[in-house]
Amino acid sequence: MKDIVLINITGRDRPGLNACFAGILARYDVRVLDIGQSVIHEHISLGILAAIPCKQDFSAVFKDMLFEGYKLGLKVDIKPVDPDGYENWVNAKGKQRRIITILGQAVSARQLAAVASVCARHGLNIDSITRLTGRISLQHPPSRPRASIQFSVSGTPNCIGSMRAQFMDISRETGVDISFHVDNIYQKNRKLVVFDMDSTLIQSEVIVELAAMAGAGPRAEAITRSAMQGEMDFKESFRQRVALLKGLTRADLDHILQTLPLTEGAELVAATLKRLGYKLGILSGGFTFVGEYLKEKLGFDYMYANELDMENDVVTGRVKGEIVDGEKKARLLREIAQKENLSIEQTIAVGDGANDLPMISIAGLGVAFNAKPVVRKKAASAISTTGLDGLLYLMGLHEREIQESSPGIASPSE
Repeated sequence: MKDIVLINITGRDRPGLNACFAGILARYDVRVLDIGQSVIHEHISLGILAAIPCKQDFSAVFKDMLFEGYKLGLKVDIKPVDPDGYENWVNAKGKQRRIITILGQAVSARQLAAVASVCARHGLNIDSITRLTGRISLQHPPSRPRASIQFSVSGTPNCIGSMRAQFMDISRETGVDISFHVDNIYQKNRKLVVFDMDSTLIQSEVIVELAAMAGAGPRAEAITRSAMQGEMDFKESFRQRVALLKGLTRADLDHILQTLPLTEGAELVAATLKRLGYKLGILSGGFTFVGEYLKEKLGFDYMYANELDMENDVVTGRVKGEIVDGEKKARLLREIAQKENLSIEQTIAVGDGANDLPMISIAGLGVAFNAKPVVRKKAASAISTTGLDGLLYLMGLHEREIQESSPGIASPSE
């Protein structure tokens, strides 16, 4: 008859600890059923769930492990596990799993406590907690601080809608972003990321900037605001705004490109994802002349936007072809995924306006970036406290992966 035991080893970490304790268990032909380890500030917490084949060996294993721990200045705790309890644990392996990511410039105990309390109220168990961002110096703080903590939780929420609403309340009250989505086979297997352009990859709305050059800035800004909040049909709003641009020249368009403000973190995101083998696309309700510029600058693979109609290098106030609105963006996302032989679950869509909701809602991971309230409310994930590089943490990348994949580009901790 086998004995099942749970071994917990804690204390100051040093090289060789795992080999030492595993060697003791090996002498008794112990079978390892589960193992987990974490090291925080040079202190280790090692847990081993093990089956001792010969019941008579339990005392010897217990004595040897305790003695070795004493020599090394470690605390060793060994407890027997009820066989029925172990089988119940095994049978629970089919529980739903979800990933909760907390992202901000800093993460406080208040925020962690709030998120953990929501999990408890909805019957979810926190199985593991991982820090995704690098270590932070208190004496020499980084210029662009980032903090991201990832929870892996199991169980079925009592009410997903209520849970999301509570996370949104925490975000609003404490100034941290919280992403909550199902952990499935696509979590680490997404290979296509598409971005909105204006107010996502770049900080401005180009059509508003152009309208300002044409003397119609306030009117264009009001129409854009209404469209992005979902209060006005996008196609109609776009036609009205393009009409305001009549008379602008090619030189005016070129001037906009020279002063184009990239969003913080955009270059880091593009370089990281390209090096990791992702395909990148721009799906924009803006203009092709800006999209082509960004596609080349950032190394994107796809770009779809609207083409301004011009005659003799002068804007006519019309647009060529079909307008890229929200539904068009969703169709384009499906088409690109199909072309790349990917399922829609393997895609990520990032945007800020109501016209981005269709692609955000069908993507495997939809992210609202500095989004309007209507978008933030409906998107499962959001970034509002950091730059666009926050996306990398929502995707589950650790900062060392970001640094290693993007040599020459300063990481958030540098």
